[in-house]
Amino acid sequence: MADKFSEVLQTVVRDSGSEGAILVSTDGLAIAAVLPEDVDEDRVAAMGAAILSLGERVTAELEKGELEQLYVKGSKGYMIFTGIKDLAVLGVLAPSNAKLGLLLMEIKRAAKKIEELLG
Repeated sequence: MADKFSEVLQTVVRDSGSEGAILVSTDGLAIAAVLPEDVDEDRVAAMGAAILSLGERVTAELEKGELEQLYVKGSKGYMIFTGIKDLAVLGVLAPSNAKLGLLLMEIKRAAKKIEELLG
């Protein structure tokens, strides 16, 4: 099953021009990852689950509905976290010159495919 997830992650990286992607369980464990060699998969997994959990608390507390995505923007790029129901977190690393429309479209497509695979 992890191979299927890796295929989806490879597709989103290739088609969006992003630098890497990771699928994380809600408890912070990496399910599958396509990341640059210098990126620690376990750290990204833990941070992804933690930031999504915090984002969910914020949207609930401020009555902003269900959390869809979280964006972290730094001077060298983006990290976009997307919840996949209550099952997983999809994280995508993108360079600062990323075409956000294309990136968000590919993330949405990948999230839908992962949701189908998770059942």
